[in-house]
Amino acid sequence: MKSNKKIIILRLLGAIVTVTSIYFFAPWQFALYYLTPLPSSVQEQTEEAIEQGLDGIIVYIDKRGQPPEHYANGWHNRDKKIPAYHQALFKIASIGKLYNAAALAKLVAQEKIALNNTLGYYLPELVGRIENANKITIKMLVQHRSGIPNFTDTKDFDWSKNYPDLLQLVLDKGADFEPNTEYSYSNTNYILLSKIMTKSLGYDHTQFIKSEILDPLQLENTYFSVKDIELETLMSGYYVGYDDDFKTLEQGYVASAEDVGIFLRALNNGDLFSAQEKDIYASLYEYSHTGWVLGYSSIARYHKDIDTVLIQFVNTTGNDTVLLNKIIYHRLVQTLQKRDI
Repeated sequence: MKSNKKIIILRLLGAIVTVTSIYFFAPWQFALYYLTPLPSSVQEQTEEAIEQGLDGIIVYIDKRGQPPEHYANGWHNRDKKIPAYHQALFKIASIGKLYNAAALAKLVAQEKIALNNTLGYYLPELVGRIENANKITIKMLVQHRSGIPNFTDTKDFDWSKNYPDLLQLVLDKGADFEPNTEYSYSNTNYILLSKIMTKSLGYDHTQFIKSEILDPLQLENTYFSVKDIELETLMSGYYVGYDDDFKTLEQGYVASAEDVGIFLRALNNGDLFSAQEKDIYASLYEYSHTGWVLGYSSIARYHKDIDTVLIQFVNTTGNDTVLLNKIIYHRLVQTLQKRDI
């Protein structure tokens, strides 16, 4: 009984926060949409997403003890009139940080990397080029407490371009704050972590992620680059007001919704780790994530109250679509909770 009351209270608190943010900050049409009655099914919610102006959506649901559910609506490629399909690959952007953090936990357990060693210790060539390199620890990089500027926030960064070395955008720039005094999300931290893992291993860190994470989970539809796939299998990515398809841009991890869902389940229930690795990861990073790159927006979360992993991929960005995606996701969660009663 106490457990049920706790779940109800948490749901109410979550709803209050969501309603408040939408009421005060959302465009009026989104606020009205949020308040409309929930659809009777997940499929109807995906149809509503397209009606709200999104090009395409993929949803994966894994409730423990039940077969996984797959949904897709809208366009996989709107120019070629190819309908969305759930097996399509998608750019998962910052969701990839979960894989990197998991790999790091394994390397720490193997004593190949120490969390209290500094950036300067592993990459001495960056001392003097990244402020506080000899103070910033590996743990600070993982937890976004390094103070290193986010390369996507620099004036020279353009989402629509490919860069040979993104790190060059922040070298010789001042720190945003003293290490470990604040939190500030920075994609630069994870570029540096990738370099550190690769150097510590003596081979590319993506090979380690494949052998230690992807292969054991049989994730055959997860890749590290658009260069590794047949582009036709990748869902097209669009920005409101533009005709361009941004699928050819190099923007990191590519995966199917099912692969991300399997990974997220293993991350949250601990199947991905040994007991030691599990404790290390718990001290390091989070267990869910969102992702955003030009043309691609994603949400990957585990909901303990209904023991369900929910993955949402949307191939439309720009204007207020980030908020719209959050509303759609919240409505999906509510639909699942209602179904679970």
